[in-house]
Amino acid sequence: MIEVEHLTKRYGDTVAVEDISFRVERGEILGFLGPNGAGKTTTMRILTGYLPATAGTVRVAGFDVAEQSLEARRRIGYLPEQPPLYPEMTVTGYLDFVARIKGVPAAERRSRVDAAIAMTHLGEYRRELIKRLSRGYRQRVGLAQALVHDPEVVILDEPTVGLDPKQIIEVRHLIKKLRGNHTVILSTHILPEVSMTCDRVIIINKGRIAAVDTPANLTAQLRGGNLVRLELRGDRNGLEQTLRQIPGVRQVSIEALPDGGRLRVAVETEPGSDLRSRIAAAVVGRGWELYELRAVSLTLEEIFLRLTTEESEETTLEARA
Repeated sequence: MIEVEHLTKRYGDTVAVEDISFRVERGEILGFLGPNGAGKTTTMRILTGYLPATAGTVRVAGFDVAEQSLEARRRIGYLPEQPPLYPEMTVTGYLDFVARIKGVPAAERRSRVDAAIAMTHLGEYRRELIKRLSRGYRQRVGLAQALVHDPEVVILDEPTVGLDPKQIIEVRHLIKKLRGNHTVILSTHILPEVSMTCDRVIIINKGRIAAVDTPANLTAQLRGGNLVRLELRGDRNGLEQTLRQIPGVRQVSIEALPDGGRLRVAVETEPGSDLRSRIAAAVVGRGWELYELRAVSLTLEEIFLRLTTEESEETTLEARA
């Protein structure tokens, strides 16, 4: 449904997006993640035809966004970071106006406006002037305008900004309901939104793609092996030496706990290995008191940080422990 090939955007000598390529299949929800300045919003604007690319191609539903801009944009619903609202209009009047300029036939216009209002839970505010709405409800109106013409592709740039926790949950449910009938790209800094709603994740950093996969596969690929967490009482220097001598151990990180004598340890092992029994035997064999030993998984937050910062692997392990 969306094909991006070798996309590049430069502003003078500054490269905002550099040679990125990816596909989004019909009915898929794709999460687009990256720190500030990574190139997320620039990419969204190019996909929607708001900004020309320096190089590369983008096709939406088979239409080239640069060469067949109107046809491509007819198939896109876009919610930018700042919703394009007219404060002096009512909610219904504004959505009817948007439906008109997006080419919704007159016979379908009222039903499409009503459907967009229902989907975004704006029913009791449909006759309210937009300027009188709270920031959260204005965000809902922006979301409604992206959906009012029932587009094949929906691109959402930070859709839950300004919403309270209850509204955030409602928007997440709405995005999930779009799966299958619409192709969705969700750009966000809120990592739980991605893990809760998206089929795949693209992590972009410094204008380049750092990773593309499902959250589960990203965890497995990035970790590369197993991570074992321990809590025990023993000699720090002797412990590190003992653990590093176990075949298959790649990295050891130790932190002293404030209770005096206890240590918190993170041990990374080779892919495909389960060394928990050997680690336990080594610790107990030295006469140290073992309080906890368990395998752990990286969270999406940790994956994001590892792929978008210059921290060393050891520093990240120490932070995790």
